[in-house]
Amino acid sequence: MATAQNPATPKVRAGVQPIRAAKGTSFIWRKLHSLLGIIPIGAFFIEHLLSNFEALKGPSAYGAQVKFLNALPLVRVLEWTFIFIPIAYHAFYGLYIWFRGKSNVVYYPWAGNWMYVAQRWTGLIATAYIIQHVLRQRFMGISLPENPGAAFHKVQVELSNPVMLAVYVIAMIAICWHFAYGIWLFAAKWGITPGEVARKRFGYICAAFGVILLFMGLASIWAFVRPEARNAPEIAPVAVLRTAALTPAAV
Repeated sequence: MATAQNPATPKVRAGVQPIRAAKGTSFIWRKLHSLLGIIPIGAFFIEHLLSNFEALKGPSAYGAQVKFLNALPLVRVLEWTFIFIPIAYHAFYGLYIWFRGKSNVVYYPWAGNWMYVAQRWTGLIATAYIIQHVLRQRFMGISLPENPGAAFHKVQVELSNPVMLAVYVIAMIAICWHFAYGIWLFAAKWGITPGEVARKRFGYICAAFGVILLFMGLASIWAFVRPEARNAPEIAPVAVLRTAALTPAAV
């Protein structure tokens, strides 16, 4: 009599690796990747949101903020050293980590796996958005460093396209998530939040911080598309606003 054979046992792959130090030189590169995500990239992101928040005050106020930032000493050196190069490294090394990692959400649908996947995909969305945003706003069309008064109108024209408006909203959600969860990961990897209890509590703080950043970002986008801003001038009178702000109030 033929003996019935058991069906082949399905092969289950390993889940996400726990948080631990990397090996060899990858330890340094991963630490640098994590640190740059907070300083200077995270700091710049917060500053960028605060600057864009000026758009709620109108085209002149937003143009004045653009003029102020571009008048900083060694602004181009600062731009490349603390913005462009760190973002490029963080983005491309993040992609390298992604391609070498495993998520396995099908076999292990745990929260940690989904967080891992969400962090990678939001990073990809953020990278694609930042590339097109820098090209369009910094290097294409009218030059804003020489024409800060045109900053509001330039962004407004781009957001008048429903597709681009959707891109901005989706990207803002992705970037805020990526940054907020990135802070949590940074604290865990650098030993700032040792233990599950500390990480859980800090997770609530990071989530609340991410919601605040998202509110600021969406409010800034609304500033350009709200009905009151439809008749914004192509070139706002930035110089007049700055002069008024620097003039002492009459007694």
